[in-house]
Amino acid sequence: MENWGEGIYPLSAQWRSAIIVIHQLPRTRDTLWLRVLGRGQVQEQAFDELEQLPPGNPFRGNALMLLNRLKANLEMNPNLNQEDRDLIMRLSPLFDQQLEEAKLSGLERGLERGLEQGLERGLERGLERGREQERREAIASLLEARFGPLDDELNAILDRMIRRPSSELMPLLVQLSREELIDRFPE
Repeated sequence: MENWGEGIYPLSAQWRSAIIVIHQLPRTRDTLWLRVLGRGQVQEQAFDELEQLPPGNPFRGNALMLLNRLKANLEMNPNLNQEDRDLIMRLSPLFDQQLEEAKLSGLERGLERGLEQGLERGLERGLERGREQERREAIASLLEARFGPLDDELNAILDRMIRRPSSELMPLLVQLSREELIDRFPE
């Protein structure tokens, strides 16, 4: 493509890569996830946009799931800088909202059953299923954004993809072509 848009600077065609300058990206839904990964005012604006998405929006749920993991990883670090502390504080209300939404959409029923069988065991199972479904939806959304509606081949590799760690999978989803992904995750 010749016109990638503002903030995206393609490298040579042989590299099949581009440099993305996050603070130069336009404020659109297509660039929201990249802007969430930015810093300062750009990130703040992206969080505001994320908060404004409706509760049932799959992009919102996927983004919050991934940001929750980021928050958990940051909280485990004893040597946080001020920017990381601010990020944790900024993310906390988003997760409180997500928890309330989940309660309203049926999670509460699942939690009550978990309490009857033992709060710790039931909660762990429910969270694991929820994380897997959210992860599946996040990967499917990324694939759809890159390659359009999922066909049988992409659906077939989706189950194998969700079993891979995010740190390994996310770069592959962004860098590899459709054919390379299918080759990378054979049956």
